[in-house]
Amino acid sequence: MQLKYDELASHVRSAVLAPLYVVCGDEHLLVREAMDVLRKLARTQGYDQRYVFVVQRNFAWAEVFAAAQSQSLFTQRTLIELRIPTGKPGKEGAQALKDYATYMRQQGAMCDVLTLITLPRLDAATQKATWLSALDQCGITIKVDNVDHARLPQWLTQRLAEQGQRFEVGEQGKRTLDFLVERVEGNLLAAHQELQKLGLLYPPGVLPFVQVQEAVLNVARYSVFKLSEAMLAGDVPRLSRMLEGLQGEGEAVVLTLWALTEDIRLLCQLRVAIDTGQSLTQWLREHRIWGARERLIPQALKRLSADQLHRALALASRLDRQAKGLSDATLPANIWDGLFDLGLCIANPSAAAQVV
Repeated sequence: MQLKYDELASHVRSAVLAPLYVVCGDEHLLVREAMDVLRKLARTQGYDQRYVFVVQRNFAWAEVFAAAQSQSLFTQRTLIELRIPTGKPGKEGAQALKDYATYMRQQGAMCDVLTLITLPRLDAATQKATWLSALDQCGITIKVDNVDHARLPQWLTQRLAEQGQRFEVGEQGKRTLDFLVERVEGNLLAAHQELQKLGLLYPPGVLPFVQVQEAVLNVARYSVFKLSEAMLAGDVPRLSRMLEGLQGEGEAVVLTLWALTEDIRLLCQLRVAIDTGQSLTQWLREHRIWGARERLIPQALKRLSADQLHRALALASRLDRQAKGLSDATLPANIWDGLFDLGLCIANPSAAAQVV
């Protein structure tokens, strides 16, 4: 059985725990919160003995079975936490997990062991793995999705409401929310801490912009992959802000250029495919384009012609030579300015025509 993170609260209200839970995701704050909810319920139901295992190289899988089969003089119920940071248990581990799932099913209602397994976000291959299917049949898999840029405003507003605070209505409230999103983007744990700070500093009720501005630090963290999303979405202010952040954090120019160029190449290929009559949906599926990019790439194509894409690719090639030390008088002296021009070619081609 599978649950979304948002469904966990209603699930635990039933107060009936499954024998095994798999919590998977890369959003560490939400994974931790999901585990805390399950641990708390486990304690109320008498799971007092706790074992924690972290799967590393040459991990002894027999220790997990030994813990599950051990009997304590002081408690009759055992909680086992198994953490697999890489999401790849290996051949021996895969078989051990299948055997463990079989053992748990055989115990049935008489089982006095609760097992919590944490995994990172599952890639396509892992989702099809037989060991994961065995675990899912034995218990419940909780998928923790990342809070992306589009969902962040709603997430912040909801979390603020849970501590009895809210933004002003109208444009002032939107300004405050936009400011907060800009300051905490890409760093959900820090966003959670900043909201807690607002809860400590100010009473319940409306939060004016000036209070939020004075209290919230700039804790945003950016990645080159999210930069591509800003480019595809046509969000020029966010594109500019992220490039400045990446430069300030010392991100490699070559990696940043590669991330932008890969999506430009992809758009070029897709433009040719569409112009020759291929199905957009089928092409995206065949090339395994999922998530936010599945939505953003078609949006980008609507504003871009084949000529505009080829000019962007040509600019990327010139920037690549500049990054390798070859001078080009037609490019900005600061290559980061050139990267902005490249992103602008996709985000806003009409504006890019004036600078490229």
